[in-house]
Amino acid sequence: MFCPPLDADHISHAARLAVKLKNKALAPLRNGDFRVYEDSVEKLSASGRAGDIAILFDKKQKFAGAGLYDPFSPVRVKVLSNSSSLPKIGQDLLTCLAKEALARREEGFAKTASTDAFRLVNGESDGFPGLVADKYSSALVLKLYSAAWLPHAGNIAAIFFQLLPQLDKLVIRLSRELAKLPETELYTLSDGKLFTLESMEKNREWDGKILFRENGLLFEADLVRGQKTGFFLDQRDNRKEVGRLAKNADVLNVFSYSGGFSLYAAKGGAKSVTDVDFSKYAIEESNRNFQRNMDCSGVKNCVHTGIVGDAFEVMSSLANQRKKFDIVIIDPPSFAKAASEVNNALRSYTRLARLGCSLVRNGGVLVFASCSSRVGKSELFPAVNSAIAESGYKEEIFNVTEHAFDHPAKFPESKYLKCQYARIFR
Repeated sequence: MFCPPLDADHISHAARLAVKLKNKALAPLRNGDFRVYEDSVEKLSASGRAGDIAILFDKKQKFAGAGLYDPFSPVRVKVLSNSSSLPKIGQDLLTCLAKEALARREEGFAKTASTDAFRLVNGESDGFPGLVADKYSSALVLKLYSAAWLPHAGNIAAIFFQLLPQLDKLVIRLSRELAKLPETELYTLSDGKLFTLESMEKNREWDGKILFRENGLLFEADLVRGQKTGFFLDQRDNRKEVGRLAKNADVLNVFSYSGGFSLYAAKGGAKSVTDVDFSKYAIEESNRNFQRNMDCSGVKNCVHTGIVGDAFEVMSSLANQRKKFDIVIIDPPSFAKAASEVNNALRSYTRLARLGCSLVRNGGVLVFASCSSRVGKSELFPAVNSAIAESGYKEEIFNVTEHAFDHPAKFPESKYLKCQYARIFR
C-alpha cells in the first residue's frame, strides 16, 4: 500500500469555511477565474487555516463556488468549482480532475512511446490552481505553490498512485514562499521530502535521483535538488526541433543546465556541442548524460565541451575570440519574477540577443527562449528582433513555439514559455 504523507481521509475532515464575496468577485468567478483575492472577500465565517474548504456565497447567500483557502496568499481562495452540479470538494472531485488531466494527455502519451517523463497536472489549466504534478519514470513529484494544498498533498498523490500503478515513489517540492512558512503550518511536509510504496525506513538508499527516457534518450533528474521539479519537461518539443536542425552543426547551448538541448543536438548529428552554465554541477550532469547515451552513434561521435561561467561573460569571450557556431541556443532562467523586474529583464534579453547573433555563422540559427510569464511574446520578441537589427544583422524567423502538449495553457498567466527560431545573416 502507498503511504501518503497524511491520512488518506484527511480531506473529508477539513474544516468548512463560509466565504461571503463582494460583488466585484462574482463576474470573474462565473467566467472561470480560479482566484478570489483578499480584497474580494466580504466576510469569513471563522478564522480559516490553509487547506480549509471554502464555500463561496454572494451577498444574497446564493452559492457561487468552492475552493481551498490560503491565508498566506493575496489569492485567498483557489477555486476548484463554480458549479453546484460538480461533486463536492473532496476525493471524488479531485479524482475527477485528475482523470480529466490524464485524458487530456492521452493522445500525446500514445505518440511518445519512448518517453516516460511527463507533466500530469499543470496548475490552474488542469483545475489544480497552485499545484504541479510531474511523472519521472516510476516517481511522482508534487510541487506546491499554494499553502491551500499542504493538507491535501497525500490525497492527490494517492489518487495518481491508484490511476498510474507504475508509480512507486513520491517527492514533495515546495515553492520558496511555502518553504519559509513555520513548521507548524506545513503539515509535516518539507521541500524535497521523499516517500515510497513501503516507507523510507526500508528505502533510505534512494536520494531522489532517477533515470528517465525522453524520445529514446536517457537522462537523470534530481527530483529533490533540481530546478523546477528536476528537469525542464516543457522544452521537450524544442529539444526535438533542435535535434532535427543539428546535422553536421557546431552548436552552442547557453544556460545549458543538464544538457537537454545538447544531447538532442548530438543525437541529431551535430559535429560539436558546447555547454555554458554557471553551475559546475550542471556541467558535470550534462557530461554524465552524454556518457549514459554513448550507445547512440550521434552522441558517441559528437565533440562535447562544457564551460562553467557567467553566460554574458563567456559569450563575450567567445565573440572576442571570433568563435562561430551553426546553432546558438539561448534559454535563460526567468529574469522577471515580479512586474517591477520586467524592464531589467528586457535589457538582459536584448543583451543576450546581441551576443547570440554575433556568435552565429552566416545563415546559422539563433534559438531564443524565455520562461518568464511576466514577459510575453509581444514584448520579448520585438525587443530581441530589434536588438538583432540594431547589431547589423538580418534575420528570417521560421518558427515560433510554445509549451509541449502536457503543459496546457488555458489562462494568460500559464502561457509563460515561448521560443523563436531565426536564421541570422550579415
